[in-house]
Amino acid sequence: MNRRDFLYGLNASLGSVAFTSMLAQSARAASGKQPHFPLAKAKHCIFLYMEGGPSHIDTFDPKAKLEELHLKEFNRSGEEQSAMSSGKRYYVKSPFEFRKAGQSGADMNKLWKKLAGVADDLCFYRGLQVESVNHPTANYHVNTGNRFGGDPAIGSWVNYGLGTENADLPGFVVLPELSHPQGGPSNWANGFLPTSYQATALRPKGSPLLDIHPPAGVTRAQQRRNLDFLAKLNERHAKRHPQHEELTARMRNYELAFRMQMQVPEIVNIDKETEQTKAMYGIGKEPTDNFARRCLLARKLVEKGVRFVQLYASTWDSHDYIAKAHASRIQNVDQPIAALIKDLKQRDMLDETLIVWMGEFGRTPDNGIRGGIKYGRDHNPEAMNVWMAGGGVKAGHTIGATDEIGAKAVEVVHPLRDLHVTLLKLLGLDDNKLTYLHAGRYKQLSQFGGNVIKELIA
Repeated sequence: MNRRDFLYGLNASLGSVAFTSMLAQSARAASGKQPHFPLAKAKHCIFLYMEGGPSHIDTFDPKAKLEELHLKEFNRSGEEQSAMSSGKRYYVKSPFEFRKAGQSGADMNKLWKKLAGVADDLCFYRGLQVESVNHPTANYHVNTGNRFGGDPAIGSWVNYGLGTENADLPGFVVLPELSHPQGGPSNWANGFLPTSYQATALRPKGSPLLDIHPPAGVTRAQQRRNLDFLAKLNERHAKRHPQHEELTARMRNYELAFRMQMQVPEIVNIDKETEQTKAMYGIGKEPTDNFARRCLLARKLVEKGVRFVQLYASTWDSHDYIAKAHASRIQNVDQPIAALIKDLKQRDMLDETLIVWMGEFGRTPDNGIRGGIKYGRDHNPEAMNVWMAGGGVKAGHTIGATDEIGAKAVEVVHPLRDLHVTLLKLLGLDDNKLTYLHAGRYKQLSQFGGNVIKELIA
C-alpha cells in the first residue's frame, strides 16, 4: 500500500470516521479553524429569510414624498402626469401608518405591534444593494453569494469555518415552510464544500426528520451493529476507490444520524416549554403558530450549539394588493420574532446570537395598472431594508438611507458582498481567510473579496 492509499484508508471504517470527526472538533485551534477574530461576540446566527422581497417602503422605511406623488405618472425625468390610463406606471403611497418605536425612534409600520417593543435591540440598515430582480437568482445571491447557484450557502461557510459546538447535531439547520423558496434546496446546499457542511432541513410538519426514531423492536445496540457491518462493506469499496470523498461523507452522515437520535427528539419537542413561553411566541393560535414553532425551535437549536439556523417565511412578493398581502405576512411573523429576541435576551444569549432579517431585494415606489388599480410594488435591487439584532451589532441605530421616494440607496451604500463579509466578521470569520480550493483557485463567500460595513458594528 502506498502512502496515499494508506491515508485514504484511515477514513474507511466507521470508528475512524467518528474518531476523525472528534479530532477535527478538538483540533480546530491547531488547524486554523478557530475564529479569525477571537473577540467576536456572535457564536451563532439565526437568519430570518423573508422570501419574496418585503417592501422597505411599507415596513421600516416610510416615504412622505409618495403621499404627494400618489397616482402620478412615474417618470424618471421628473415629469409627472396623471396615470389612470392602462399600461402606465404610477407612484404608489404606502397604505400603512407608521410610528416611531422605542427610545431610538425606529420607523415601523404600526402593524409591527410586538416588534416595536424590542426596537432598541435592532440595527436597521438601508444602504444595501443587490444585483438581481429575479427571485431564484436573487435568492441564490443572498444565500450563496453567486446569482447562478452551485456555491456553498452562507450557513455552510460558517459551518466550515467554525464547526458545530455539539458533535451530536449538525452545524447548519434550515427550517423551511411547506413550500421551498424559489431555487429550491440549492439555497442551502454545500456547493463545492465537503458534503458534511451541507444544511440539515427539518420538515415543517410531522416528524422533523424521517426515521429519527428507530423502527419498532430495533434497539440502539442493533443499530450500532448494523452500522459497523455497513462500515466493513464500505471499507472494501473505499479501498478500490480511495479518491472518492462521497463515501466517507456518507458514513459521517450515518454516524451523525445515529447520534442525533438521542438529541433531536428532545429538541423538537416543545411540550416541555412553559405555557408562558409558548404563549409569548404565539404557539397554538393563528396566524402565528407555524412561524412561532420554528422560531422557538431556532432558539432551542442554538442553545444546544448549532451554529447557523435559517428560517423561511414566504411569500412577500406583493405586486398587487400590498395592503392585504403585507399585512398578512407581518401578522404571521411579528409576535414570533419579537418573542425570539426577548427569549434570547432573558437567557443571556442575545449577545452571542446574531439575528438577521431580510429578503432578496426591496420594492419599487411605483407600479403599473393591471386589470384595474391594484396597489402593489415591483422588484427593486437598488433599495431594500435589512435589520440585525444581537451578536455585536449597533443596536438602536438606523444606518444608511434611501432617496426621498425609496427608489435607491444613497447613504452608506454597499453591495451584497460587503454585507456577507460583515456577517462573517460578526461571527469571528475573515472572508479573505475563509477560503476553499476549488477548480484551481481559492474561493470565498464574497466571490472576490469585500469590505466590512463598519457602521453596523458596535
